[in-house]
Amino acid sequence: MSLLRTLLISSAVMAHTAVPVMAETQSNSTNTVAEKQQSEHDRLFALFAESDERQLALNPISGLFRGDMRRADRLGDYLTDAQFLASRTDTLLNLAKLDQIDRSKLNDTDKLSYDVFKYNQEQSLKSLTDEIRALTIVRPVNHFSGFHTFYPTFASGKGAAPFKTVEDYENNLSRHDDYIDIGERAIERFREGMESGVLETKLTIDRVIKQLDKQLSIPMKESQFWGPITMMPESFSDEEKARLTKEYEEATKAIYASTERMRNFLRDEYLPVARESIGLSDMKGGDKLYQMLIESTTTLPLTADYLHDLGLSEVKRIKDGMLEIMDEVGFEGTLNEFFDFVRTDAQFKPESREALTQDYYRIGREVDEKIDDYFSLLPKSELEIKPYDPAIEQFSAGGSYQRGTPDGSRPGTFYFNAYDLPSRLTTGNVTLYLHEGAPGHHFQISLAQENEALPAFMRFGGNTAYVEGWALYSETLGYEMGFFDDPWNRYGTLQDEQLRAMRLVVDTGIHAKGWTREQAIDFMLENSGMTRTEVVAEVERYIAIPSQALAYKVGALKIQELRKKAEDALGDDFDIKAFHAQVLGTGALPLPILEQKIDRWIASQS
Repeated sequence: MSLLRTLLISSAVMAHTAVPVMAETQSNSTNTVAEKQQSEHDRLFALFAESDERQLALNPISGLFRGDMRRADRLGDYLTDAQFLASRTDTLLNLAKLDQIDRSKLNDTDKLSYDVFKYNQEQSLKSLTDEIRALTIVRPVNHFSGFHTFYPTFASGKGAAPFKTVEDYENNLSRHDDYIDIGERAIERFREGMESGVLETKLTIDRVIKQLDKQLSIPMKESQFWGPITMMPESFSDEEKARLTKEYEEATKAIYASTERMRNFLRDEYLPVARESIGLSDMKGGDKLYQMLIESTTTLPLTADYLHDLGLSEVKRIKDGMLEIMDEVGFEGTLNEFFDFVRTDAQFKPESREALTQDYYRIGREVDEKIDDYFSLLPKSELEIKPYDPAIEQFSAGGSYQRGTPDGSRPGTFYFNAYDLPSRLTTGNVTLYLHEGAPGHHFQISLAQENEALPAFMRFGGNTAYVEGWALYSETLGYEMGFFDDPWNRYGTLQDEQLRAMRLVVDTGIHAKGWTREQAIDFMLENSGMTRTEVVAEVERYIAIPSQALAYKVGALKIQELRKKAEDALGDDFDIKAFHAQVLGTGALPLPILEQKIDRWIASQS
């Protein structure tokens, strides 16, 4: 029996569908004849569509973010054995069916899609082994990764989920049930890790407990879960409003009870046995997991030692640039005294949350005035600018981006952090906007999902090295746009670039070289002007999500390298708009495939 047929049968079993053997054989025979009559392009895109549909069924929440409301009443069966087996079966099925397509008969664009799909499926398969699963599923929650960090805002009426109809409100109630189930399963997975000896760190679990304490301290009718009741449309009848109010009250109580169970378990049972160490190299099986994560995150076969040394080199280069700024503004003293001056001087502090918001609005308008000089492709989706909700801002990053819908009905959103305003510096506002907003994440993500010519996995998928690499590359465009002629804005962008360089050193230091939390904090304070509040949040992020922070600098350096290659090869014929269109026009490509594409484009232009 062929692998393809085995997987087709397995898929039917996974779907709990009873298929008579004779009927299945006849159906497969008919499908084979039909497939032979299709062109290779049609067969390839049929596979993409089938794969996407299976993924939406496995991960219904991803469909909701895309505006697909068919399964809007579900979050998904996360942390179950069934979902894991279905994901692995789906990946094997995709590879088997892809192998039936003759790549040589595809046009260049389709070959690119073929290569990306194959790369993605092969990488996914590496993470779906029993060995890797045993190291990950038993650590289902930390303070950066877990439904508790995402779901309250999602369910608040101010996130991606719509709240326009009675059905929307009822779907949210159904998702609440899934949320509670996922929390209960997370506790059971933690218990499995306690048995196997694969444990999360005391530091990350302590932060989760604090997050849950914060959520539980909010009166239920002031919580984000109650938000939809405060904004019910006037079109709802009085009876509907009364019914929904009662059901939401019951559901919110159930969520609070579930949150309390999780908090009590982590505090009373798990925290006492969690590991003291913070690096993956100190966790059972952690060395192998970290190497897999490095390749998955960077899309390149790099080693921790190489990345550590690259980071040290970049840290020195950028530090020299900050010394030049110190001379330019006439500051007398050491570089660290210069850092202290910027950290503490009132001129660099936001006056208020509203003042900080207005400054980002100003930057957005100024970027909009310049953007046409660099881009021929512009997203249709609007961009909103908002601070994080106060309930989650303490443990959130300095900024983030939430995608809008492909049709533009919900805009993309740039979130910034207004927690502990005295610790925030306005010098970094321009570069943060360029990264999270335009032309960073907002352009890349929106242009990809708005491009209906791409298969869904290229419109909505991606990899961290490309996505974050593009955003960091976007920061460097501030030089050409003139924003960094101002030495304080330039100070801010060098500080942010230094952050990404230090990440190479600190992430590998923590997870491959035995660095302590304090060692990582001291290194970052010594080599940058970041405040201690910012540094602590960053270091604890690297502890929670190993390797993710490596992608920024690796991806940006690759895009910069490709641009220089194009500039050198094309000379006066180099067109920055055309280059950006090539980089952005086909979604988030793995870096090796992006390089192949740009090489072909250079050859065609020459």
